[in-house]
Amino acid sequence: MTHGFGPVTPPDAQVRAAAERRQAELTKPGGSLGRLEELGNWVAACQGVCPPKQFERARVVVFAGDHGVARHGVSAYPSEVTAQMVANFLGGGAAVNALAVVAGATVRVADISVDGDTDSLIAKHKVRRSSGSIDREDALTTDEVAAALAAGKAIADEEIDGGADLLIAGDMGIGNTTPATALIATLTDTEPVAAVGRGTGVDDAGWARKVAAIRDAMRRARPSVKDPVELLRVAAGADFAAMAGFLAQAAARRTPVILDGVVVTAAALVAEDLAAGASAWWLAGHRSTEPAHNLALQRLRLKPLLDLNMRLGEASGALTALPILRAAVATLAEMSTFAEAGVSTADTGTAENTELTVPADNPEPDEDVSGKPDLRK
Repeated sequence: MTHGFGPVTPPDAQVRAAAERRQAELTKPGGSLGRLEELGNWVAACQGVCPPKQFERARVVVFAGDHGVARHGVSAYPSEVTAQMVANFLGGGAAVNALAVVAGATVRVADISVDGDTDSLIAKHKVRRSSGSIDREDALTTDEVAAALAAGKAIADEEIDGGADLLIAGDMGIGNTTPATALIATLTDTEPVAAVGRGTGVDDAGWARKVAAIRDAMRRARPSVKDPVELLRVAAGADFAAMAGFLAQAAARRTPVILDGVVVTAAALVAEDLAAGASAWWLAGHRSTEPAHNLALQRLRLKPLLDLNMRLGEASGALTALPILRAAVATLAEMSTFAEAGVSTADTGTAENTELTVPADNPEPDEDVSGKPDLRK
């Protein structure tokens, strides 16, 4: 079932095979670049061309939203921080801004459900102020979940139509690891105590409150586990629904995405149910310290690129991984083949096994022609 997101076709298998053949022809031993080769092949298949093109407009969208459950002691920070951090993003002072510069990406912020007023430029798709406290009430109404899904779909369309060739989803919202964990634990049938992490750094009492809130939310969510839209409405929030719509639509439009941490990956779990096969278009940027994140990655069968003990969100892990993906594209696209470089292959004798000979009219190899000592003597 596609829930209005259109059929999701997988990346081009024939182009992937062509990329694999090209990898075997490049001036390196087969498989010597390890996972970079696999990543380059994936990008080629997503783009439908081999060799692949370097990303020209990598675009981050940070989905911002508050959650009523944050008012009940599940976070180390007050809800007001969400709006304050949104302003920080717009001012260029956050981790996402710094990392985007290094990775060659640009950043967009979308206020989906911040509990306060934000710049009108980012509130175009705002659904409501704060989602409901999922441990005791529904996160959204039927109309609101539909609006949030439509917002995510529209944002994906806006970015792709604007030329984005790689999308990155990020999140900002105090308390949002609580609905993220509730979604993941519900969909993977995991006990809360095995899935709950420290989020923004709660103490033991805060962790216990978080476990209790997630247990109550899961009790309310279980009847909706087979219906992704209803699950988002009852136990997630507007920002999660928008992220799920964004991820599903990106896949439907054949645009690769790098996922970030536990919040984005929770939305991705639901997006895969919204549009079966969407996960083929996603790469897991990293593995966060949240236990639920690993559960979600396992369910999606995505192998994270990095494991750096990160837990910030904001697309920080995905952006840290982007230069590695760029490296994979560069090696597949820009390296010479054995034939182009005139380098012998394993069948004819590799360059590393061929003895170096020196023409008679050149200095002997042990002469100091560079001002440096001959280290072989």
